[in-house]
Amino acid sequence: MKPTGLPVLALASFPQAHPPAPYYAERLETHVVRFPHVNVAHAHDFYLLLYITAGTGTHTVDLVTYDLRPGSVFFLAPGQVHQWRLGPETRGFVVFFSADFYLFRYPGNGLYAYPFFGSAHPPVLYLPPTETEIRPLFECLLDEYTAPYTNQAEVFRSYLHLALELSARHCPAPPAEAETGPALQQIRQFGALLNEHYRTKRSVRDYAELLHLSANHLNALCRRVLNKTASALIHERVITEAQRLLSHSGLGVAQVAYELGFEDASYFVRYFRKYAGTTPEAFRQQR
Repeated sequence: MKPTGLPVLALASFPQAHPPAPYYAERLETHVVRFPHVNVAHAHDFYLLLYITAGTGTHTVDLVTYDLRPGSVFFLAPGQVHQWRLGPETRGFVVFFSADFYLFRYPGNGLYAYPFFGSAHPPVLYLPPTETEIRPLFECLLDEYTAPYTNQAEVFRSYLHLALELSARHCPAPPAEAETGPALQQIRQFGALLNEHYRTKRSVRDYAELLHLSANHLNALCRRVLNKTASALIHERVITEAQRLLSHSGLGVAQVAYELGFEDASYFVRYFRKYAGTTPEAFRQQR
């Protein structure tokens, strides 16, 4: 049986009335109702922008949790794992686009050089909730996408380029020797490795070696940045995937155990009970 892994969504996962396009825009509150599968942890094979206009919540990107509040703009590159928890009054815009779509008119390294798409900068800008520079561009992107305009792709790409360029102006240059810079980068690297290896590696030492750190250093880093131990993050990642499979697949408990790399289903049940506080079957029945 082939492991299912964390879902990696493609643009085709978001069908629209008009012909498929390598870009997409929608109001956040509409998007999460139409496509409820985006409310569990997942990754994409495209770029994602998220602009919050109202409400509160949280947005976890590669293990780091950020506040959602009016004026916050998130930038996700392909492969980043994220999950949001939205308050009932949360409103905003989501925009998707493929790298090829953007690079068709703006070739070169510009897309990859934007600081918010790199590991050295947080994937969020907190702008004033009353700012009038970037929000109108998201409104234009949505209008362009939903209306039957001619040359839609070209105009959409122009608005997108402006949104990225103006957003980049708000990114401060990271201090060369700031502790938070390399610390956050190592945490994100740990998160990426965890998403890749959580089925086969469950010790802090395993990940510390991949990061060229000591286990003690990795634990101290996680405590300082996330207020959790590295082992707690490892267990949380395994339990999150187990809960996803129990909630959204028809796999039996033994099959879920196999998907997650447990050779002994009874050990998986004990593991799940220890870190989730209930048995897999009881968890499934509660859903």
